[in-house]
Amino acid sequence: MAKKVVVAYSGGLDTSAVIPWLKENYNCDVYAVVGDVGQGAEELKGVEKKAINSGAEDCVVVDLKREFAEDYCFPMLISGSIYESRYLLGTSIARPILAKAQVEYAQAIGADGLCHGCTGKGNDQVRFESTYAALAPTLEVIAPWRIWNLRGREDLLKYLADRKIPTTASATKIYSRDRNLWHISHEGAALEDPWNTVPDDIWMLTTHPWQAPDKPQDVSITFDRGRPIALNGVGMSGDDLVIKLNQIAGKHGVGRVDIVENRLVGMKSRGCYETPGGTVLMEALRGLEQLVLDRETLHYREAQALKFAEIIYNGAWFTPLREAMWAGFENIARVMNGEIVVRLYKGTATTVRRKSPNSLFNEAFATFSKDEVYDQKDAGGFIRLFSLPSRIAALQKMAKKSKGGNGRRVEVKPVGKKVRGGV
Repeated sequence: MAKKVVVAYSGGLDTSAVIPWLKENYNCDVYAVVGDVGQGAEELKGVEKKAINSGAEDCVVVDLKREFAEDYCFPMLISGSIYESRYLLGTSIARPILAKAQVEYAQAIGADGLCHGCTGKGNDQVRFESTYAALAPTLEVIAPWRIWNLRGREDLLKYLADRKIPTTASATKIYSRDRNLWHISHEGAALEDPWNTVPDDIWMLTTHPWQAPDKPQDVSITFDRGRPIALNGVGMSGDDLVIKLNQIAGKHGVGRVDIVENRLVGMKSRGCYETPGGTVLMEALRGLEQLVLDRETLHYREAQALKFAEIIYNGAWFTPLREAMWAGFENIARVMNGEIVVRLYKGTATTVRRKSPNSLFNEAFATFSKDEVYDQKDAGGFIRLFSLPSRIAALQKMAKKSKGGNGRRVEVKPVGKKVRGGV
């Protein structure tokens, strides 16, 4: 049984109860680690003291914002990964880096156990423990929600009150929220009935589109190998750029999603997500792709994005398959350099201007006027060959009908011989 356990700590009700529970049931020393992925100063305020008041030997806050944006969110962006056509994977993509930071802290202090506060019904338990398995397979994993007899907020509050452990949580929690610099999620309460419309008071990062400015706003994003490096011509680090773009796009009501999704564990759940900056970046990068990727490469990237989204959603970030797929996406992104202008207006983000030194668009090729590189007469032969399977099938069908009909037979001539009206 583990004697030195590191908890992935958030400061919320669940992990506040986890610390004393571990000490009582495992007779172990408990250490807390908080990953700062951009959840905001308010959420992190006093979190170290809160953990120690709950019984932790120590608590550290690790600044992960830049690494999170540039090494996790941006690869996801480049891949074009969107889960079930709507969800930009804000919670999913944060779990691997949080679990990684937890493992690194545990290894640094010589801990022999890892603990998380994820419930036994959700996806996060899989994401955390899959990372543990990949990075620290010998450490014991403790998942209290799958062990203890505490069953809800009332039980947790009573547990803490009996031990005189302070908490700011109340018995009535309206929504379950998860926030980082990429997005904020909302679940529970009225959202648990899919027939209910989303309450107006649920949203935190975005203005209601009907209350957004009546005048659209254009934003310019500069990309280098698929990575956003400048906003409106000003160079920025990844985390600063996303945070700034969240503010701009949120004002215009961009990035809201209301989805009933399929959880990895098998059930459906409803969530509302706000990803204003990420929505704009996804739109911009797709606009850049239209200029610089040839048809086959673009279609391949689109097909692979579905699988990559599942990998991220399922928490399989630290796997050979994810690494192999990312190598392919990274190679494709070598030509994704350029500037894109996206127009924000009442909940929409639309690419309106595009330029790239690697653009494959050439007016001389696309024009309907006379040009020197494309002879329209050549299209006839191309169409005849492109439609050849359909032509052969139709002739075969005619031949079968003739056999069973008026007795007149249609001979299918071999390809290559000139036959009037034939292939």
